[in-house]
Amino acid sequence: MSYKDGWSAINLEMPDRVPRTEYSADFHWDLIRSVTGINVNTSSTDDIKKAASSAFIKEWNYDFIWSILIHNQVFGEKCTKMGHAEYAAGGTDYNNNLRLLYNGPENALNFDPWELYGPRDKKALINDFNKDYRRLCGENPDAVNMTGIYVTCMSGLIEIFGWDILLCTAGMDPGGFGEVTNRYASWIKQYFDALAECESQVVMIHDDIVWTLGAFLHPDWYRKYIFPNYKKCFECLIEAGKKIIYTSDGNFTQFIDDVAGCGIHGFVMEPTTDMKYIAEKYGKNHVFIGNADTRILLNGTREEIYNEVKRCMDIGKKYPGFFMAVGNHIPPNTPVENALYYNEVYEKLSKR
Repeated sequence: MSYKDGWSAINLEMPDRVPRTEYSADFHWDLIRSVTGINVNTSSTDDIKKAASSAFIKEWNYDFIWSILIHNQVFGEKCTKMGHAEYAAGGTDYNNNLRLLYNGPENALNFDPWELYGPRDKKALINDFNKDYRRLCGENPDAVNMTGIYVTCMSGLIEIFGWDILLCTAGMDPGGFGEVTNRYASWIKQYFDALAECESQVVMIHDDIVWTLGAFLHPDWYRKYIFPNYKKCFECLIEAGKKIIYTSDGNFTQFIDDVAGCGIHGFVMEPTTDMKYIAEKYGKNHVFIGNADTRILLNGTREEIYNEVKRCMDIGKKYPGFFMAVGNHIPPNTPVENALYYNEVYEKLSKR
């Protein structure tokens, strides 16, 4: 792990190697056993899992630890439960708990987060962000750490309404749902105001605004209701000098310029978003992180894995703020030999 290389890239100062981060690989227990020699599996104690994950992150030389603090816990029980499919090893994250907060668009349009959730204590929020950041720095002292917000705008609305009610409400009354969005943004801004005053210089802002095929609402709607609210929420972070790293799953290619225009410092993307476009237009003055395709690690040959890493390096290596990552995670069903070969190729091609 190299805080120096990660921090250099964050500050657009070209390090001697392309730094890296990964997602989910730190609980791929078969891979971790192979890399670290620690006998860990889904049945191991939390202490053993934590030690094994830390050893793996160090062995794979993570320079940047993607992390957020604020997720759907801020809504308590006043949100929609959509369940969760199996993802983690052993299916430990499977959840079939389903519950709607609103039973139809008419009720959803009356959503008032100030009435439902109330105001927050700013000092308490700042303290929570600082505790989270300090914990991560203690666990990963040799990498760039951060804290941040997952439920920025669209992701918050998804958690609150669920997909069915969200899409029905936005489809039936786009303007009315836009006003719902404005009210939500005015409430979540409390967390941005606190984030601006926390100790972390790098902040992660996550918002899943699209699907794999792109926007699921009309692009004009995003430009009227999502990005203006981003600017309001991000303003305090920019004034505080924070490095805003923005993440959205799916393909947000059509909104790259809109997101950049909101004042962010870096992009995190999956392989469906056009990293080449980001590199060529924003690579000299923005960080970007990605975006190898995990499907190639899952099913590809060694030649295909090599070519995928090379594709990313050919795009990003010439730019100072590029970090290598598998953009859509390294899940526990990834063949160990493929993950090991991916790392071997990364280490070879990362040298500048």
